[in-house]
Amino acid sequence: MILLVHNGITVDEVCLVTNNITIDFNPNESIISVLKEVSITYPDELLVWVKRDYKALLDYNEIESFFYHKCIMASYSVTGNYCISSRIGYVEQTPFTNVSRDVSFPTWLMSTDVGGIFTETFNRIIETVSSNKNPDYFLTSLAKHNMPLGLFCYSNPKFLKQNAEQKTIERSSVLLLFKFVKQHYKSVWVFNLFVCYILFEKQLPVFPFLNALFYKRNKKKVYLDPLRFASTKPTITNKTIDVIIPTIGRKEHLFNVLKDLEKQTLLPNNVIIIEQNPDKGSKSELDYLQNQSWPFNIIHKFLKSTGVCKARNMALKFVDSDWCFFADDDIRIEPNLIENIFKTIEVLGVENLNLLCLQPHEKQSYFYVSQTDIFGSGSSIVKTSFLDKVVFDTSFEFGYGEDSDFGMQLRKVGADIIFIPTIRITHLKAPIGGFRTKHMTRWETESIQPKPSPTLMVFIKKHYNTFQTVGYKYTLFLKFYKKQKVKNPIAYFKLMQKQWKQSEYWSEKLMKNNA
Repeated sequence: MILLVHNGITVDEVCLVTNNITIDFNPNESIISVLKEVSITYPDELLVWVKRDYKALLDYNEIESFFYHKCIMASYSVTGNYCISSRIGYVEQTPFTNVSRDVSFPTWLMSTDVGGIFTETFNRIIETVSSNKNPDYFLTSLAKHNMPLGLFCYSNPKFLKQNAEQKTIERSSVLLLFKFVKQHYKSVWVFNLFVCYILFEKQLPVFPFLNALFYKRNKKKVYLDPLRFASTKPTITNKTIDVIIPTIGRKEHLFNVLKDLEKQTLLPNNVIIIEQNPDKGSKSELDYLQNQSWPFNIIHKFLKSTGVCKARNMALKFVDSDWCFFADDDIRIEPNLIENIFKTIEVLGVENLNLLCLQPHEKQSYFYVSQTDIFGSGSSIVKTSFLDKVVFDTSFEFGYGEDSDFGMQLRKVGADIIFIPTIRITHLKAPIGGFRTKHMTRWETESIQPKPSPTLMVFIKKHYNTFQTVGYKYTLFLKFYKKQKVKNPIAYFKLMQKQWKQSEYWSEKLMKNNA
């Protein structure tokens, strides 16, 4: 491990921690320049940077434990401030811009307070973004650009043994924010950000806006391919997995799923099936569960009520293996799927996977192993130890968003979700049965229809900060304008305001009724 100590502007010292050997450097060079030189000279080391104020608080053992893979970049902002302000929420509403600071949390927001990256990885990606004298900006830009390309980026409080004294330092500026948006997003977002400042900040940032137009977007790509490296983190004790499947009206499709599971080179321990049918006098139609023998234990529960959240929550109570596979009742899988899942977990050292899930004739468009803001409740693997900390929120019942909410709950307890494009599930989207059957909602008869849907508003209220909420609202109003009949902008705005308030009203009712 190499330790680089700085004062925020220049480097104070660089040393090899293991041998306590001082490394020579030019004290007149910038922090980033010294980082580059050290990485070239020592191409196979973990490089950790820390501000002089926090050096004594470093927890070296913890640091080595969470840099378990060559493709990890992590930092921690002691104050919670970053060079890119939370107003980035006007532009991006992913989980990565709204950091939970008390756990390891996926984010491209980086800090020079304390952080680290392997020199081999740093050397590979350093030329992918424009050089910058501001070290916080450069590191954040590096993380933002390379996160979709296989760089696993985190905020991690375990860099330090204890909470450090917080000295408020303003790192962000409007100028940096506009520049960042121009370099990392489509150009239209610079204009949108400008409008958001006018509408919601009551400011006219003409110079930052014009200045940003002179910068080019970072386009150079280097795929790190995390599967090339072996993790040092022992994530698997037992290769045991349970499969949970909620089902309604898909007897034949579920049978095919069970047959695919039967052919697995590594069999699941339990297959937990929650069957639902609200019809009066209904009973289970899954006779093959008893008529045939299966090479795994089947736990079958029949409910005379519907609701996918209710079904999955019931299924979770029966999970007793180390891992849980969230499946749908109309998927098809290859015989080596479970075996490949465990191979991937071992290589990456991760604990939650989101698998590639495509319809039969759908073409794959994304090919990178990477952190994702998606959680697929029919295509994901979760370590069971996390499941007693999360639940499918029934506020989302009969709507959309329960899987995204479940993913956010996982992240907030320190569980990252990694997209695996090399393991495929085929989703048939069966035209019969299923949980997306039309359900009469309480607001359908209202003269003013809620916009967005109340379940989506529940997600916004639970997981968005103020700037993300306003940014989403602004974008929604713009996009929907073309799709509706009211072309008078003022009348349209007034109508959308009413629809937004209606959505807020019903979302509050949903959350209150399901508290």
